[in-house]
Amino acid sequence: MTPQTRKERERADRRQRIIDTARELAESDGWETVTVRRLADRIEYSQPVLYSHFAGKRAIVSAVAEQGIAALSEAMRAARTAAPTPGAAMELVARAYLDFATANPALYDAMFLMDTDLTFGLDAPKALRDAFAELEALFRPLVAESELGAYAEVYWSALHGLAALDRGGRLRPELKEQRLAILMRWGGRAPEEGA
Repeated sequence: MTPQTRKERERADRRQRIIDTARELAESDGWETVTVRRLADRIEYSQPVLYSHFAGKRAIVSAVAEQGIAALSEAMRAARTAAPTPGAAMELVARAYLDFATANPALYDAMFLMDTDLTFGLDAPKALRDAFAELEALFRPLVAESELGAYAEVYWSALHGLAALDRGGRLRPELKEQRLAILMRWGGRAPEEGA
């Protein structure tokens, strides 16, 4: 290994350690407790070392969010490809999404609720485009190609709303399965089947 390759690997390892530590702190104590100073103390790097990797907390949260979205994309892909039918895929992906949000509250906040540097939409980073493509894949057998984006956005919005409201304690726990069944009846319909 060349000295340059070793330095690049060490830099990448340091960057990942910062991301991992930020996520761990956020999961245990909340994002409000994650500061560059606290991260530097926790991982025993100086603040300038952290700033050599990230411009500040927002950039760190963005990196955490991007990795979280990649992990969510993998979970959705596994659920979708394990399903025998489009309807089953829709339900398995919904469960995977909601389970991910429940199991990773601080990560989910970074991904979709906190202010980040991430760009959503057509110019989004690859991880975000891949996750959205998983949602579009659910509707590919059901709607015209020109409608995939809109259907995926509405479905994602419904999942996100359920995840956020449930985590906030604003939904009745005893209706969880009923809500999911309603979403599946609504989401699995082709447009010509009516409202």
